[in-house]
Amino acid sequence: MMLATVLLAGCFTRPGAPLKRKGDEIVVAGQLFHTGTRVVTWMDAGGYDAYRVERRFAPFDESSFEKTKDAVKDIRTPARYGLRRDPLAPEEIERVRGGGWDLPTLQKVVDQFVMHYDVCGLSRTCFNVLHDHRGLSIHFMLDLDGTIYQTLDLKERAFHATTSNTRSVGIEIANMGAYPPGDMKTLNEWYGRDAQGTVITIPARIKETGLLTKDFLGRPARPEPVTGVIQNTTLVQYDLTPQQYAALVKLTAALAKVFPKITLDAPRGPDGKVVPKKLADDVLKGYAGVLGHYHIQTNKTDPGPAFDWERVLAGARRELGLPELAPGGGVRK
Repeated sequence: MMLATVLLAGCFTRPGAPLKRKGDEIVVAGQLFHTGTRVVTWMDAGGYDAYRVERRFAPFDESSFEKTKDAVKDIRTPARYGLRRDPLAPEEIERVRGGGWDLPTLQKVVDQFVMHYDVCGLSRTCFNVLHDHRGLSIHFMLDLDGTIYQTLDLKERAFHATTSNTRSVGIEIANMGAYPPGDMKTLNEWYGRDAQGTVITIPARIKETGLLTKDFLGRPARPEPVTGVIQNTTLVQYDLTPQQYAALVKLTAALAKVFPKITLDAPRGPDGKVVPKKLADDVLKGYAGVLGHYHIQTNKTDPGPAFDWERVLAGARRELGLPELAPGGGVRK
């Protein structure tokens, strides 16, 4: 009798008992999904909450929406996000508009994962710019040390990629971006050399980095700047850190698993290489998979020429046990 009581007690959770998370979960329509890499959500200590209407970094007495709309010209509504509507039927919109998303409905809508670089260098700065100054939002931010921040449930329509907002999940990667070869001022400020090679040199004017890894010293995955052509323009950029790539591979794989319409490939041209410019409107409309901001808008160049598409895509495919991509794209036979 005593053994039966002990066994039964193990089957039930006592009221008020805490449920501990591993710390690698993302939130999708209220459900938790593991990624295998560190994730800080908007509900966690140290997270960034895009649901809040006040400015996160303004003095508290000046942060309310009432004061914000007078102080910041780009913020005109309290919410920096919206409702995913297309391709939902009117009755589905009425069902989900109060927050009642179920996973199958969301899986019908989401079929793109959009990569951005933040031109801020740090996720803390990125959230400040988006939330406090531009009235924009993003689902994920990826910091230099590989920490992923989730700011919204993926059921929300974040404001990050114009025509793809309704159907996409977006991530802002901490990276100072790409510049014409003659304009190296920003890159020279953020990247230096030491005995081990190229190192990220966060400017002294940034007093709080927000980096969770103590004494983190970031280095680009490739030590030399990468030159490439995006939107028919030659640009120079330093690569992401190895920690960022490792985390991004895990997250990309998790999203492709949760959202089966996100194919683990990027838009490719006849040569098999990832297309380095905006897609034609009809191509973009029919595209489901991983893509860059520059595939969506002609005035964007992120994630830039240094972004290693094959590293991310091949790594994510390995995580899910999918066939390798052949050189130049396409599934290896």
